[in-house]
Amino acid sequence: MELTEMKAAHQVLASLDFEAAVLERGYANRTLYINLSEMRIEIKPVTQYMKDVFTGGKGFDLFLMWQAIDGPIAWDDPRNEICIAAGPLGGTPSFSGSGKSLVTGISPTTGSVMDSNVGGHFGPLLKFAGFDALEIQGKADQDVLVVIDGKSNRVSVESAPHEAINSAEFAEQLHHMYADSPEELQHISVVSAGKGAEHTLIGCLNFSFYDHKRDLPRLKQAGRGGLGTVFRDKKLKALLAKSPKNRPQWQMQIASP
Repeated sequence: MELTEMKAAHQVLASLDFEAAVLERGYANRTLYINLSEMRIEIKPVTQYMKDVFTGGKGFDLFLMWQAIDGPIAWDDPRNEICIAAGPLGGTPSFSGSGKSLVTGISPTTGSVMDSNVGGHFGPLLKFAGFDALEIQGKADQDVLVVIDGKSNRVSVESAPHEAINSAEFAEQLHHMYADSPEELQHISVVSAGKGAEHTLIGCLNFSFYDHKRDLPRLKQAGRGGLGTVFRDKKLKALLAKSPKNRPQWQMQIASP
């Protein structure tokens, strides 16, 4: 099936338009919340308390989970969350490792909160699209794709019935499906877990970045704690972040005093 046919088969289950963010000292000052059970999308403010006490990607993830989960729960409880954040230095080329993201969730292997450090470009592109962190709660009743589009300033939850489950193939499909030109391929990142995560408690998450030398997306893994298993249990097929092709100058100066 052609990519245009695959995309035409998508059904938008929920959507939210948003205003472009202005980054201030590395923060977009808002986070994105998606509840897949209720098909509800919200934008939450980032407080000064969050910046002062929790500061980075791991801190923001843990804060959001702390606010969302009111007591001990199992990893496959709909209240469990997948949280992803890059921190205030995310996407700053002046700092080594600033392309990395932190992912958190209650682990199937330990029953406690697990964090995993991962490469790829999703965290920085999420920030460039206008959000410091993403939290996903609930479970969908069918496989869904979450698209965070900083070019059109829209978040949508879509059915994706025909795309591959295999992460390498799926990432390539989505990069080409949502890029409006070859130059935009590098401004897209995809998170997926693959079929294997449905049959094990140690499923990993795959974060993509586009490699122009190889002319295809490559994958980095968040492998600790089985968070890919949580991802697939929520019926998440993939997350996609897309930033504007021409990034504003403020995005390159987020460490400036």
